[in-house]
Amino acid sequence: MFFTQKWLYDAILYIYALSLLFYFSDFMDANRRAKRIGTGLLIFVWILQTVILVSRLVTHFEVTAISSFEYWLGFSWLLVTISLVISQFFKIEFLVFLVNIISFSVLALNLYSRPGMDDQFGVSQAMRDLLLVHISLVLCAYASLTIGSIFAGMYLFLHKQLKGKRWTPFTRRLPSLDTIERFSDRAIIIGVPLLAMSLSVAVTVLLAEGRPQLLFDWKVLTSFATLIFYVNYIIQRAMLRRPGTQLARLHLIAFVMLIINLLSSYLSTFH
Repeated sequence: MFFTQKWLYDAILYIYALSLLFYFSDFMDANRRAKRIGTGLLIFVWILQTVILVSRLVTHFEVTAISSFEYWLGFSWLLVTISLVISQFFKIEFLVFLVNIISFSVLALNLYSRPGMDDQFGVSQAMRDLLLVHISLVLCAYASLTIGSIFAGMYLFLHKQLKGKRWTPFTRRLPSLDTIERFSDRAIIIGVPLLAMSLSVAVTVLLAEGRPQLLFDWKVLTSFATLIFYVNYIIQRAMLRRPGTQLARLHLIAFVMLIINLLSSYLSTFH
């Protein structure tokens, strides 16, 4: 039963993360197909949440007090419901993404709180599981954003070569500017939501462990600064429609901040 629960919780979280990637893709490029897939996955998450919530309530229907597990599961379920309504009737996709980031972190902490396991072992095991979710998300984010920065550098290089009409054999082997820009955007579409979700999980873990002071650790601060740099890139790209060369430079600046964040591990008190 324990392993069945763990498998189900893992499945819900990773399906949830995948749905947010598709929602973010729609926000970046108005991709209707991505929105349909993201909505379908989110509805599936909502159904799984509903099944767990109803089954938990039915099993102790006579108990007047609702446990914290049902309370926070219900809160996450309500946020998902609201986000689906917003997506369907108000078409504010970025708001949907932000609401679901909050819901994702609440759900992650709640699912791994292991209902019925109140001993110290259960708590520490839950924190280890959450830490594993955090590490898997952040490593995938780092990999995607690193690949994106390579494309950004290629874009600036090729743009300079074409502007100077320097047709070298190496230049001819590179993809077109449009292709490079498209792949760079896809790396952002994958990397930034994963980074945001990993940070939301990390914050919930620190708060659950009663260590809020670590939110001011150098590693945590640079992580949020990195996310802000990438959010600035997204605003310039999706809302202000900046030229490709400006976006490539902003992409590389954000990547420099990511490198600083990685190096800040040596100054961290807990990484």
